[in-house]
Amino acid sequence: MGFSLLIGRYPAVRFIDLQTLANDPLAQRLVWNLRLPRILTAVMLGMSLSVAGTILQMLFGNPLVEPGFLGVSQGAAFGAAFCIVFLGSAAWLVQGFAAVFAIAGLAFSYLLARKVRYGGWVLRLVLSGIAVSALFSSGVGILKYMADPLSQLPEITFWLLGGLSNLNWSKALTITPLVAAGLLVSLAMRWRLNLLSLGDTAAHSLGVSVGRERALLLTAAVLPTAAVISVAGVVGWVGLIMPHIARRVFGADARYSLPGAMLLGGIFTLACDDLARILLAGEIPLGILTSLLGAAIFLILMAHGIKVRK
Repeated sequence: MGFSLLIGRYPAVRFIDLQTLANDPLAQRLVWNLRLPRILTAVMLGMSLSVAGTILQMLFGNPLVEPGFLGVSQGAAFGAAFCIVFLGSAAWLVQGFAAVFAIAGLAFSYLLARKVRYGGWVLRLVLSGIAVSALFSSGVGILKYMADPLSQLPEITFWLLGGLSNLNWSKALTITPLVAAGLLVSLAMRWRLNLLSLGDTAAHSLGVSVGRERALLLTAAVLPTAAVISVAGVVGWVGLIMPHIARRVFGADARYSLPGAMLLGGIFTLACDDLARILLAGEIPLGILTSLLGAAIFLILMAHGIKVRK
């Protein structure tokens, strides 16, 4: 994070040395008012997505589950697109609608799963999440078709690509309480996550209140995800890949893999955001880099086998 504060164009160089930072008021305003909130948000984004991916993959016993799995990402995308098309593109309004519809995606998935009469609870929630995500995705397509191609459509497209170019202290502080609360609850309950991953019957026999603790963990995973997506847009692959790497490095025990995923996710997203700022004269959308590097890492893991450290 300290290194990231100093790299980037100013105005022609790509690195601000400590002497310049100490003596140049413009460099100080750039670092403290623009780069620092962006860096903190990038770390919160990576940590939230990685922790959510770890929790969802362990709860559902599915290594391909990621934070957008329960309609959260597509719900946020629909909320943002709806706001841009019908209510204007004010940043606070887009952020609010994205957060509300992200949480609504989880609620719809949960309510639909209660109505499904096929399979166990986990399978019902999986099927419901797929259906809700597809519905929201279709809604986004309709809104893009209705949007003004000269003004609204480009804005929707750039939001869907994800990025942190418009971050400021106001947005960073807005999401911090939800992110902090969700991550703290997840860390505190990582011991119980091991038990819940054994299945409902085994977990219940070991004294776990399965329904209540699963709901609490899902909420702790989804609320920070909804918060960071509302300001950063849709950023993919972080929540899918980082849990795999964490289990490979730290082992399958959630006591170690969950904080490991949190650490690796923050580092990965921050590194991608640094590359987005410095690679080209114009900024690259963050979602493009995370998808590109995440897919490359996934191929490497698949080629060498996804081995889990005992």
